[in-house]
Amino acid sequence: MDRFKILEKIPPVFRNKFVLTITFFIVWLILFDSNNLISRYKELSQLRKLRKEKEFFTEKIASDKNKLYELKTNNSNLEKFAREQYKMKKPDEDLYIVLTPAENRKNERKSN
Repeated sequence: MDRFKILEKIPPVFRNKFVLTITFFIVWLILFDSNNLISRYKELSQLRKLRKEKEFFTEKIASDKNKLYELKTNNSNLEKFAREQYKMKKPDEDLYIVLTPAENRKNERKSN
């Protein structure tokens, strides 16, 4: 008899077998399924992160291709690149390197 009293306290909507089945199905999808919502959220956030990285690297590749094309086609750009990146100089000139504080810290870390 006590069992029926407990069942009577539950609203009739929640005693319906279809509502119970749908509720069970939703709980199953949220928590237990291999494609549950928690793992889907994690995978989607990782996908967004990877797409941003892809976009960054695509832009980087395009800019590097552009720089490479400029270096291959124009000797003055090649000389400019060598002077700036590798600190090369002509035999009759002096070279002064001015570092910002951030560059100075970076160079100190490399030497240690």
